Amino acid sequence: MKVTLYRFIAMLLLVIPGLMATYGFLAMKDAWFAQFDQTATDPGILWGKMILGLILFGVGVAFIGGWIFFRDRKHNYVAPRFREKRKKG
Repeated sequence: MKVTLYRFIAMLLLVIPGLMATYGFLAMKDAWFAQFDQTATDPGILWGKMILGLILFGVGVAFIGGWIFFRDRKHNYVAPRFREKRKKG
């Protein structure tokens, strides 16, 4: 039972940043294409939505990328320059 719960929590730790990155991408897309809306009274980029989307996208991608990097480092799948330095002696 504990293993199932731990795996569920681990899955949530990856799904939540993935959803953040997805929402951030969609927010940036909406902010960019809002300037081309013909019915808008004030055409222009929605800077608040664009910056929020950029932050959410960056945090989500950085978390997932870091998780993949450290997992690959643990299994020794990375290039030699990214491997942990061993202390001599």
